[in-house]
Amino acid sequence: MKKTINVSNQGATLDTGRRNFLKLSGVGLAMAGLTLIGCEDKEFEFVDVNVFDLGKGDVGVLNYAYALEQLEADFYTKVVNNFYSGISTAEKEIFTDLYHHEVIHRDFFKAAISGATSNVLPTLEFQYPNVNFNDRNSVLATAKALEDTGVAAYNGAGKYITNPDYLVIAGKIVSVEARHASAIRNLINPGTAAFSGDDVIDANGLDLAKEPKDIVSAAGGFIKTPFTWKEQGIG
Repeated sequence: MKKTINVSNQGATLDTGRRNFLKLSGVGLAMAGLTLIGCEDKEFEFVDVNVFDLGKGDVGVLNYAYALEQLEADFYTKVVNNFYSGISTAEKEIFTDLYHHEVIHRDFFKAAISGATSNVLPTLEFQYPNVNFNDRNSVLATAKALEDTGVAAYNGAGKYITNPDYLVIAGKIVSVEARHASAIRNLINPGTAAFSGDDVIDANGLDLAKEPKDIVSAAGGFIKTPFTWKEQGIG
Protein backbone atom coordinates (compact mmCIF):
# COMPACT_ATOMS: atom_id res chain seq x y z
CA MET A 1 0.00 0.00 0.00
CA LYS A 2 1.39 3.38 -1.04
CA LYS A 3 1.26 6.44 1.19
CA THR A 4 1.34 9.95 -0.21
CA ILE A 5 2.21 13.11 1.71
CA ASN A 6 2.00 16.47 -0.02
CA VAL A 7 4.21 19.33 1.13
CA SER A 8 3.70 22.72 -0.50
CA ASN A 9 5.72 25.92 -0.60
CA GLN A 10 4.55 27.73 -3.71
CA GLY A 11 6.89 30.68 -3.33
CA ALA A 12 10.03 28.57 -3.40
CA THR A 13 12.33 27.93 -6.31
CA LEU A 14 14.71 25.09 -6.93
CA ASP A 15 18.24 25.69 -8.18
CA THR A 16 19.03 22.61 -10.23
CA GLY A 17 22.43 23.78 -11.50
CA ARG A 18 23.68 21.42 -14.19
CA ARG A 19 21.38 18.58 -13.08
CA ASN A 20 18.31 19.88 -14.86
CA PHE A 21 16.29 16.70 -14.72
CA LEU A 22 15.26 16.83 -11.13
CA LYS A 23 16.87 14.66 -8.47
CA LEU A 24 15.64 15.65 -5.03
CA SER A 25 17.31 15.02 -1.70
CA GLY A 26 15.95 15.60 1.77
CA VAL A 27 17.15 19.22 1.56
CA GLY A 28 14.78 19.79 -1.36
CA LEU A 29 11.79 19.01 0.81
CA ALA A 30 11.90 22.49 2.28
CA MET A 31 12.29 24.14 -1.11
CA ALA A 32 9.45 23.01 -3.37
CA GLY A 33 6.00 21.42 -3.46
CA LEU A 34 6.65 17.69 -3.18
CA THR A 35 4.83 14.41 -3.18
CA LEU A 36 6.27 11.81 -0.82
CA ILE A 37 5.38 8.31 -1.98
CA GLY A 38 6.08 5.36 0.31
CA CYS A 39 5.30 1.69 0.61
CA GLU A 40 5.21 -0.76 3.45
CA ASP A 41 8.96 -1.30 3.45
CA LYS A 42 9.27 2.38 4.37
CA GLU A 43 11.16 3.30 1.20
CA PHE A 44 10.15 6.73 -0.03
CA GLU A 45 10.46 8.64 -3.27
CA PHE A 46 10.40 12.44 -3.42
CA VAL A 47 8.76 13.88 -6.53
CA ASP A 48 8.34 17.58 -7.31
CA VAL A 49 4.71 17.85 -8.35
CA ASN A 50 5.31 21.30 -9.84
CA VAL A 51 7.77 20.02 -12.47
CA PHE A 52 6.36 19.41 -15.95
CA ASP A 53 6.31 15.79 -17.13
CA LEU A 54 6.64 15.17 -20.86
CA GLY A 55 3.82 12.65 -20.85
CA LYS A 56 3.19 9.16 -22.15
CA GLY A 57 3.47 7.52 -25.56
CA ASP A 58 3.82 9.63 -28.66
CA VAL A 59 3.06 12.83 -26.73
CA GLY A 60 6.08 12.20 -24.52
CA VAL A 61 8.32 11.65 -27.54
CA LEU A 62 7.04 14.80 -29.25
CA ASN A 63 7.59 16.88 -26.12
CA TYR A 64 11.09 15.39 -25.84
CA ALA A 65 11.86 16.43 -29.42
CA TYR A 66 10.28 19.83 -28.77
CA ALA A 67 12.63 20.39 -25.82
CA LEU A 68 15.67 19.69 -27.99
CA GLU A 69 14.39 21.89 -30.83
CA GLN A 70 13.77 24.72 -28.38
CA LEU A 71 17.38 24.40 -27.27
CA GLU A 72 18.80 24.46 -30.79
CA ALA A 73 16.56 27.33 -31.87
CA ASP A 74 17.58 29.34 -28.82
CA PHE A 75 21.28 28.67 -29.42
CA TYR A 76 21.22 29.71 -33.08
CA THR A 77 19.11 32.75 -32.27
CA LYS A 78 21.93 33.93 -30.02
CA VAL A 79 24.52 33.13 -32.70
CA VAL A 80 22.84 35.10 -35.49
CA ASN A 81 21.95 38.03 -33.23
CA ASN A 82 25.61 38.50 -32.36
CA PHE A 83 27.88 36.88 -34.96
CA TYR A 84 31.35 36.20 -33.65
CA SER A 85 34.15 38.53 -34.65
CA GLY A 86 35.66 37.91 -38.07
CA ILE A 87 32.92 35.56 -39.27
CA SER A 88 32.91 35.02 -43.04
CA THR A 89 29.93 35.64 -45.30
CA ALA A 90 29.68 31.92 -46.01
CA GLU A 91 29.53 31.06 -42.32
CA LYS A 92 26.91 33.74 -41.72
CA GLU A 93 24.76 32.14 -44.41
CA ILE A 94 25.16 28.67 -42.92
CA PHE A 95 24.28 29.79 -39.40
CA THR A 96 21.33 31.81 -40.70
CA ASP A 97 20.00 28.75 -42.54
CA LEU A 98 20.42 26.59 -39.44
CA TYR A 99 18.64 29.22 -37.36
CA HIS A 100 15.64 29.26 -39.72
CA HIS A 101 15.47 25.46 -39.83
CA GLU A 102 15.53 25.07 -36.06
CA VAL A 103 12.89 27.74 -35.52
CA ILE A 104 10.65 25.96 -38.03
CA HIS A 105 11.23 22.63 -36.26
CA ARG A 106 10.50 24.20 -32.87
CA ASP A 107 7.29 25.82 -34.04
CA PHE A 108 6.18 22.67 -35.85
CA PHE A 109 6.43 20.57 -32.71
CA LYS A 110 4.58 23.15 -30.63
CA ALA A 111 1.73 23.19 -33.15
CA ALA A 112 1.65 19.41 -33.52
CA ILE A 113 1.55 18.77 -29.77
CA SER A 114 -1.01 21.53 -29.19
CA GLY A 115 -3.26 19.91 -31.78
CA ALA A 116 -3.11 16.56 -30.00
CA THR A 117 -3.11 17.38 -26.28
CA SER A 118 -3.10 20.10 -23.65
CA ASN A 119 0.09 18.60 -22.18
CA VAL A 120 2.44 20.89 -24.09
CA LEU A 121 5.95 21.51 -22.80
CA PRO A 122 6.24 25.18 -21.79
CA THR A 123 8.84 27.54 -23.18
CA LEU A 124 12.13 26.55 -21.58
CA GLU A 125 14.95 28.68 -20.24
CA PHE A 126 18.53 27.92 -21.25
CA GLN A 127 22.05 28.68 -20.08
CA TYR A 128 25.42 28.59 -21.80
CA PRO A 129 27.95 28.95 -18.99
CA ASN A 130 30.93 27.68 -21.00
CA VAL A 131 30.10 29.21 -24.38
CA ASN A 132 31.76 32.39 -25.67
CA PHE A 133 29.45 33.57 -28.43
CA ASN A 134 32.12 35.95 -29.72
CA ASP A 135 34.61 33.13 -30.25
CA ARG A 136 34.43 31.01 -33.41
CA ASN A 137 35.87 27.86 -31.86
CA SER A 138 33.50 28.01 -28.91
CA VAL A 139 30.42 28.53 -31.09
CA LEU A 140 31.37 25.80 -33.55
CA ALA A 141 32.20 23.31 -30.80
CA THR A 142 28.84 23.93 -29.15
CA ALA A 143 26.98 23.70 -32.46
CA LYS A 144 28.73 20.40 -33.18
CA ALA A 145 27.77 19.00 -29.79
CA LEU A 146 24.13 20.08 -30.16
CA GLU A 147 23.74 18.79 -33.70
CA ASP A 148 25.41 15.43 -33.00
CA THR A 149 23.27 15.06 -29.89
CA GLY A 150 20.11 15.96 -31.80
CA VAL A 151 20.72 13.34 -34.47
CA ALA A 152 21.43 10.63 -31.90
CA ALA A 153 18.35 11.66 -29.91
CA TYR A 154 15.98 11.29 -32.87
CA ASN A 155 17.54 7.97 -33.83
CA GLY A 156 17.16 6.68 -30.29
CA ALA A 157 13.61 7.92 -29.80
CA GLY A 158 12.21 6.60 -33.07
CA LYS A 159 11.43 3.18 -31.60
CA TYR A 160 9.12 4.79 -29.05
CA ILE A 161 6.89 6.40 -31.71
CA THR A 162 3.73 4.42 -32.54
CA ASN A 163 1.98 6.82 -34.92
CA PRO A 164 3.44 6.23 -38.42
CA ASP A 165 2.75 9.84 -39.44
CA TYR A 166 4.87 11.11 -36.56
CA LEU A 167 7.59 8.62 -37.43
CA VAL A 168 7.73 9.89 -41.03
CA ILE A 169 8.05 13.49 -39.84
CA ALA A 170 10.74 12.55 -37.32
CA GLY A 171 12.64 10.78 -40.09
CA LYS A 172 12.52 13.88 -42.27
CA ILE A 173 13.65 16.15 -39.45
CA VAL A 174 16.54 13.92 -38.37
CA SER A 175 17.82 13.89 -41.94
CA VAL A 176 17.97 17.69 -41.82
CA GLU A 177 19.68 17.59 -38.43
CA ALA A 178 22.28 15.23 -39.90
CA ARG A 179 22.94 17.74 -42.68
CA HIS A 180 23.42 20.40 -40.02
CA ALA A 181 25.88 18.21 -38.15
CA SER A 182 27.80 17.53 -41.35
CA ALA A 183 27.96 21.23 -42.25
CA ILE A 184 29.26 22.23 -38.83
CA ARG A 185 31.84 19.45 -38.83
CA ASN A 186 33.05 20.58 -42.25
CA LEU A 187 33.48 24.14 -40.97
CA ILE A 188 35.65 22.82 -38.16
CA ASN A 189 37.70 20.44 -40.33
CA PRO A 190 37.12 21.43 -43.96
CA GLY A 191 37.87 18.94 -46.70
CA THR A 192 38.24 15.96 -44.36
CA ALA A 193 36.18 12.89 -43.50
CA ALA A 194 35.14 14.47 -40.19
CA PHE A 195 31.71 15.27 -41.61
CA SER A 196 30.88 11.59 -41.07
CA GLY A 197 33.48 10.68 -38.47
CA ASP A 198 33.82 7.40 -36.64
CA ASP A 199 32.61 9.12 -33.49
CA VAL A 200 29.10 9.48 -34.95
CA ILE A 201 28.95 6.67 -37.54
CA ASP A 202 29.07 3.09 -36.32
CA ALA A 203 30.70 0.03 -37.90
CA ASN A 204 27.52 -0.64 -39.90
CA GLY A 205 27.66 2.80 -41.50
CA LEU A 206 24.73 4.07 -39.44
CA ASP A 207 24.35 7.20 -37.34
CA LEU A 208 24.56 6.59 -33.62
CA ALA A 209 21.33 6.25 -31.65
CA LYS A 210 21.18 7.21 -27.99
CA GLU A 211 18.62 6.67 -25.27
CA PRO A 212 16.94 9.68 -23.64
CA LYS A 213 18.94 9.25 -20.42
CA ASP A 214 22.17 9.59 -22.42
CA ILE A 215 20.87 12.66 -24.26
CA VAL A 216 19.99 14.23 -20.92
CA SER A 217 23.55 13.69 -19.79
CA ALA A 218 24.88 15.38 -22.95
CA ALA A 219 22.44 18.29 -23.31
CA GLY A 220 20.90 18.73 -19.87
CA GLY A 221 23.50 21.23 -18.73
CA PHE A 222 22.12 23.79 -21.16
CA ILE A 223 18.54 23.51 -19.86
CA LYS A 224 17.61 25.61 -16.82
CA THR A 225 13.94 24.62 -16.66
CA PRO A 226 13.58 21.22 -14.98
CA PHE A 227 11.22 18.62 -16.40
CA THR A 228 10.76 14.87 -16.20
CA TRP A 229 9.84 11.98 -18.43
CA LYS A 230 8.66 9.32 -16.02
CA GLU A 231 7.82 6.87 -18.80
CA GLN A 232 11.48 6.79 -19.80
CA GLY A 233 12.80 6.85 -16.25
CA ILE A 234 14.14 10.41 -16.39
CA GLY A 235 13.69 12.72 -13.46
